[in-house]
Amino acid sequence: MSKTLLITIALLTAFASCKTDKKTESQTSTTEQPAQSTSAPAFDADSAYQYIARQVAFGPRVPNTAAHVKGGDYLVAKLKEFGFAVIEQKFDAKTWDGKILKARNIIGSINPQASKRIVLTSHWDSRPRSDQDTTVADRADAVLAANDGASGVGVLLELARSIQQAKQKPGVGVDLVFFDAEDWGDGEKAVGDKEPGNEFDYIGFCLGSRYWAKNPHIPGYKAYYGILLDMVGAKGATFAKEGYSMQFAPSIMNQVWQTASQLGYSQYFVDTAGGSITDDHIAPNIIAKIPMIDIIHTNLQTGGFFHAWHTNEDTMENIDRGTLKAVGQTLLQTLYNEQ
Repeated sequence: MSKTLLITIALLTAFASCKTDKKTESQTSTTEQPAQSTSAPAFDADSAYQYIARQVAFGPRVPNTAAHVKGGDYLVAKLKEFGFAVIEQKFDAKTWDGKILKARNIIGSINPQASKRIVLTSHWDSRPRSDQDTTVADRADAVLAANDGASGVGVLLELARSIQQAKQKPGVGVDLVFFDAEDWGDGEKAVGDKEPGNEFDYIGFCLGSRYWAKNPHIPGYKAYYGILLDMVGAKGATFAKEGYSMQFAPSIMNQVWQTASQLGYSQYFVDTAGGSITDDHIAPNIIAKIPMIDIIHTNLQTGGFFHAWHTNEDTMENIDRGTLKAVGQTLLQTLYNEQ
């Protein structure tokens, strides 16, 4: 995964990569407090933790590897176990360096008859190299991606299980989309995708979300809004109000943050402007016209991302049940607030 904290929204037409350590600030706005008419079921952080550990046990889920196949099969099996209708969206993704990745987006849906739908997403692949590792010899190693990938997936799997077990279901349809091929790009070497009609250039990143936005799993698919999870499991994580989310969907961003505050999680969901980050929410916003926000761990003091980002140290030792609880319970309550 690479996510760029850019200086201005005007750079949407010429992205250079998905991540740097620079930040910009976006204006925050206020909305009315969301009504909590229905209490959500309890989110089990221990269960979410185990779903993350199971993914990591396969090894790095890098496309075109056996671990990637096993990881994808696991997600499909769990969604079916939880009663979700599953669609596997298989596609070939061409990378910046000319490789063809055998990729698949994995979509799970519940309450398919509902016209009002909420889409929750995370990427499930691993980065093929630890390019930010302090040890030069380790930079060629693939990333285990406990936080940068598996944490968001683990939260969504537990959310799916919670809904299945709940006596009362959300009043909306829920679609879980696990994006593939998010984390391959190389900003320094990339030449970019100049395909006609593209309104922006990912330079080899976020390939799964862009494919899905152009080719929705159901023709004409629309959602009321969407939420992307990215690096949502580390101890002491802080989630600022990401800049592009505030540009595209400020009311949704404020609604989620206010829900977190009501639940007592303001130390995680910090009411402050964050940097503008190119991530898997950009294509749904621009191409699919679905307002989607990004919940992503950023360092409020020094900028950048969590300490083990794109290194060999992105392992289970970083995953914290308290953070998983805060994110998962906030998402569940957000869903149950919808009518």
